[in-house]
Amino acid sequence: MGVDISEELLRLARTKAAAQQISNVDFRLGDMVGLHPPEATFDAVVCVFGIFFVPDMPAAARALWQLVRPGGVLAITTWGPQFLEPGNSAFWNSIREVRPELYKEFNPWDRICEPSAALAVLREAGVENAQAIAEYGEHALASADAWWCAVLGSGYRGTLEQLSPTERDQVHRVNLDFIERSGIRSVAANVIYATAVRS
Repeated sequence: MGVDISEELLRLARTKAAAQQISNVDFRLGDMVGLHPPEATFDAVVCVFGIFFVPDMPAAARALWQLVRPGGVLAITTWGPQFLEPGNSAFWNSIREVRPELYKEFNPWDRICEPSAALAVLREAGVENAQAIAEYGEHALASADAWWCAVLGSGYRGTLEQLSPTERDQVHRVNLDFIERSGIRSVAANVIYATAVRS
């Protein structure tokens, strides 16, 4: 079962599944904790870069954990510290220039961007024997345009869609100028992986 709140992402997933002749998957539009299949149903429950969007992360983790059968695995990924920096700061500074009310000093994943924070959430959720590790990496940028592709393929797009065409053009120009002037060829892509096996 694949669940997402974006119908567009589900459409892409259905297309990919059909192209690979995968027929044993059910894609559903909805909140990750709003669907109610029977408890202890799944061998694996995986939440990829989504847990931090939920205001009550322990409640969400608890709901996901209840879906894991004995011997099954819960796996949660979240962004690590300094995600997409220095591009992240440049992007939000460019937003502040055109629409100060949309500027965000705090990213939702900042609440859980260290292994200890991920483990604390899982402990509060009643998840047993969880482990969390950090993996530090970089996302290469071959050009300034590559940074803009990363912007459009991320959660930043929701902010861009709230801008007028003129504002969007300015943000685009400022971001490309920043990457070109600074000579940046990569941004941080740090990840936290948390897993637990149900006894």
